Amino acid sequence: MNTRALFVTRVYEASLAADRGFSDFNAELADACLMLADEDLAGRAWCKREGYGGYTSYASLDDLPTRASVFGKLKTRLDRHAAAFAKELCLDLGAGRLRLDSLWVNVLKPGAAHTGHIHPHSVISGTIYVATPPGASALKLEDPRLPMMMAAPPRTADAPEELKSFIYLQPGPGTILMWESWLRHEVTPNRAKADRISVSFNYGWR
Repeated sequence: MNTRALFVTRVYEASLAADRGFSDFNAELADACLMLADEDLAGRAWCKREGYGGYTSYASLDDLPTRASVFGKLKTRLDRHAAAFAKELCLDLGAGRLRLDSLWVNVLKPGAAHTGHIHPHSVISGTIYVATPPGASALKLEDPRLPMMMAAPPRTADAPEELKSFIYLQPGPGTILMWESWLRHEVTPNRAKADRISVSFNYGWR
């Protein structure tokens, strides 16, 4: 008897935490995120209107890499990781390449969450984590086959990771997570007593 693992869903994980000068870079990134949360009136208004528990620049700012130099430095680092992930996925980009389409800040208040969603019109999506205080939200990933399982029984508690219906990842400061943009994911409620800060992004094929 033999079984084969087919159609594997890959999630890319790396960290900047061991990089030279990471502490200063991460502190500068945190300051820039909080500055935007304080100064971006349009973004704050959108968050209030849409019931977002905290602040996100997703709907208000589309120029972060040129707005503050630390975001430009971040883009350079993310580009390298996106290229590595594309190679791991064996993507045939032809004459095109993956380009950063969007980069946005998330400051999630205690008790807030971000419900399940995907990122249409993108190839690779992901997040770099800036501040993850004790009790901070996990990233919850959903098995993309779940809507087609219909009458399937649940998995056992000791099922291996690749067979679980949901995976919960607990990143730390500097962690980069990337996945293909069709993968449904959500941010569980922030149980920390402080803000959880992250920067999310999408790469498109151009």
